Amino acid sequence: MKTLGLTVLAAIGGYLAGLFGGMVLIETFSSNLHDRSIEAAMTAAFVFGPLSAIAAATAVSLFRSRRPR
Repeated sequence: MKTLGLTVLAAIGGYLAGLFGGMVLIETFSSNLHDRSIEAAMTAAFVFGPLSAIAAATAVSLFRSRRPR
């Protein structure tokens, strides 16, 4: 149960890190001049956020499963 809770917390933290990091990346490197802020928000919310949440949850669950009890 503890591993599940830590995995969920890691997924939430990973999503938030991916969301804000993705927004910064898109705002910095996008060549879109018309609606850059919308592009940054949507891409971060639907691409970078979920990918980093999955990565963080996977990393925590793998780390916890290999740890000796």
